Amino acid sequence: MTEKLSDRILRLGNRAVKKAQESNLKNGIPNVYCINGKIVFELPNGEFTTKYNFT
Repeated sequence: MTEKLSDRILRLGNRAVKKAQESNLKNGIPNVYCINGKIVFELPNGEFTTKYNFT
């Protein structure tokens, strides 16, 4: 069965995002999400917080 182009693009995009997120955490950079309208930071230690000190 042939994979639709849109499915392939979505799969490749998801893979790239996951790789970038892993790289961020490895390099000490938090990942940032918007969950239910609130900004949430995933810290390199695995903790999630709504407050982050950028200094």
